[in-house]
Amino acid sequence: MLAKSTPRVPAADAVDGGYLYEPKWDGFRCLVFRDGDEVELTSRSTKPLTRYFPDVVAAVLDQLPVRCVLDGELVVAQGDRLEFDLLSQRIHPAESRVNELAGTMPASFVAFDLLAEGDTSYVDEPLQERRARLEQLLEGATSPIHLTRVSRDADEAEQWFHQFEGAGLDGVIAKSLASPYVPNGRTMLKVKHARTADVVVAGYRLHKTSTDENPLLGSMLLGLHASDGSLHHVGVAASFSAARRAELVDELAPDVVDLADHPWADIEMGQNRWSSGKDLSFVPLAPVRVVEVGYEHMEGPGEQARFRHTAQFKRWRPDREPDSCTYAQLEEVVGYRLSEVLR
Repeated sequence: MLAKSTPRVPAADAVDGGYLYEPKWDGFRCLVFRDGDEVELTSRSTKPLTRYFPDVVAAVLDQLPVRCVLDGELVVAQGDRLEFDLLSQRIHPAESRVNELAGTMPASFVAFDLLAEGDTSYVDEPLQERRARLEQLLEGATSPIHLTRVSRDADEAEQWFHQFEGAGLDGVIAKSLASPYVPNGRTMLKVKHARTADVVVAGYRLHKTSTDENPLLGSMLLGLHASDGSLHHVGVAASFSAARRAELVDELAPDVVDLADHPWADIEMGQNRWSSGKDLSFVPLAPVRVVEVGYEHMEGPGEQARFRHTAQFKRWRPDREPDSCTYAQLEEVVGYRLSEVLR
């Protein structure tokens, strides 16, 4: 079951039967299937996750009903907040490394819906009944199995939206209490944090359909100045129309410089184990243009932080000087203890 975005927490009585609000967990969406000694963990699209999370499999065998299907989220915490980057590291091809990471950065499963128990399917039952049965099944659950918090109070959900981000959560979900479970249907609402920042455009990568005769911009490379004046690569902006991709190549042509004269001449741009042999070369640009982008949140400490997801191009900012684009403009999230969210 999917969610569509909404700009604010909806009123509790905005839908027949009312809304149930939940924190939006920042992890991997996960369906848990258990049949006796067999456990399968899958992504929303049924991509297998079982081999990467033996610690969660063991917890499922220890705590969940003998035959059940649950919907929820896989998360990894460091200290008292969620860390999506650590969760991503759990997806590793080597079994020895998988087992090591299960011990050094264990995962948790946060359950938020019940699809089946024994021979009974709950897919067609209203959320109110699914939640009540889920609470009964997980009454004695202990970490790393958790039951997500819920509320019927929109004001409390609004408070969660502002507080829980400090524990690494991603926003708020609103679900109709009268609604059945609708696979692939966007019947839930999600409220996520949205912010803007002014950043320096310091290069671009060509689109995969680009040719010498028809060059097309694929993504802009974005930078922020650190306190020592150096320009850090913080992410990319993409999702341009085909016509706009061609226009941007012409528009940025006067700013193209030799790589040797570029502040990122000695940096491997984005190389990591997820690159899968992709061509990550880029066209270097003099860092003179400023663009406003939209983003949800950053990951990483201090002046090593980067945009978690692809940023959205908003507009050029010719009124801004590139050296004014620093980390200091970014909103600092107030800390909050994950243990308080999971209590």
